Amino acid sequence: MNIEKNSPAVQFLLISACLLLLLSFGMRASYGLFVKPISEIYGWGRDVIATALAIQNLTWGIVAVFAGGLADKFGNVKVIVGAALLYAGGLFFTAVADTAWLLNGTAGFMVGAGIAGTSFGIVMPAMARAVAPERRQWALGLATAAGSMGQFAIVPFSQTLIDSLGWISSLHVLSLMALLMMALAIPLAPYSGASEVVDKQQDQSIMQALLEAFACKSYVLLVIGFFVCGFHIAFITVHFPAYLSDLGYSAKVGAWCIAIIGICNVVGAYCSGLWSRRPVKRNMLCSIYLLRSLAILLFLMIPNSLTTVIVFSMAMGFLWLATVPLTSGLVAVMFGTRYMALLYGVVFLSHQVGSFTGVYLGGFFYERPEQFQVITNMCSQYLGIQSMGDASRYDPVWLLSIVLGVVAALIHWPIKEKAAGIFAAKAS
Repeated sequence: MNIEKNSPAVQFLLISACLLLLLSFGMRASYGLFVKPISEIYGWGRDVIATALAIQNLTWGIVAVFAGGLADKFGNVKVIVGAALLYAGGLFFTAVADTAWLLNGTAGFMVGAGIAGTSFGIVMPAMARAVAPERRQWALGLATAAGSMGQFAIVPFSQTLIDSLGWISSLHVLSLMALLMMALAIPLAPYSGASEVVDKQQDQSIMQALLEAFACKSYVLLVIGFFVCGFHIAFITVHFPAYLSDLGYSAKVGAWCIAIIGICNVVGAYCSGLWSRRPVKRNMLCSIYLLRSLAILLFLMIPNSLTTVIVFSMAMGFLWLATVPLTSGLVAVMFGTRYMALLYGVVFLSHQVGSFTGVYLGGFFYERPEQFQVITNMCSQYLGIQSMGDASRYDPVWLLSIVLGVVAALIHWPIKEKAAGIFAAKAS
């Protein structure tokens, strides 16, 4: 279907896509609020639910690759509809998951697959195709900001539901909200991957596109570096509310801190999308990872207070998903939009392996503080980090997050921002 790039239909597509991402990411970010209630009701350690949510992130990454390929072949809308049903089912049945295996299957596999088909890798390519090339980075930034707005709007709403209805009924309400994503997917149909007319010079098979991408050194570095982004974000999303609870703050403080991260990232992600129009995406990515490490280090070193918690949440919020429009934009620069859902899905898989690692290690270290106490105390004393009771059980992962941020900056530095392979030949 041929639609004018600035037509009302395109504007409606952008609005629907943003609302879809708002719901998908808002509900996903709410899972951290259920860590303590679920652990307490069944007498589980935090490593049990952390494992389920780590599986959720890993499933999200693995399924995202296949979902991207299916979206490129059969269209985004079909993938989103199927994923929304899985998402809703996973939320609903989490409420009755009274064993670790059921929790892994519902909160882990079902919700993870549902997020994979309703998140950036599936929605962003339709938005990128719908707008003119000079507005592409703006659209990607807008999409990322919408996901963060969901974190700001849905997480406090979920905490209100938990306080008023209990955590079981709250999951049922969220499952009904997940079904709305099916309707929001319909406006994306005109720019679905299946209906796109492809230039014969750039036409490739999926396998050819993958082989070409992995032959590009810059793409491989992008894949490796995005691991760190997932590690940071997932660890904080899942464990930060419980960490603040261990510090003595109420559950509402944890919920609002996640919301603050979300609202600040609306600004950070949108600005990232605007600034990344210039050929400096690599430099911006290096700066973001270094600033994350600095923010975490200062948060651990400065004496704890509600002010420092809020300031840290704001700082991480500005840096939260600012990597997404830059990373997805680099994929589009290198290979165009023909297989963008697939190729970004592969990059995102690395992100989700990092997410799995961050969430799992958070629960693992928390339940085994004595095994790592010596090395943690040495690092904490060297950096001037104060011991804070049970909350200090998370210190090994905080320290690892600092190191990984520096490593990610070094990995992104050699990336070259230019077209590659068949897309380079077409551009020339």
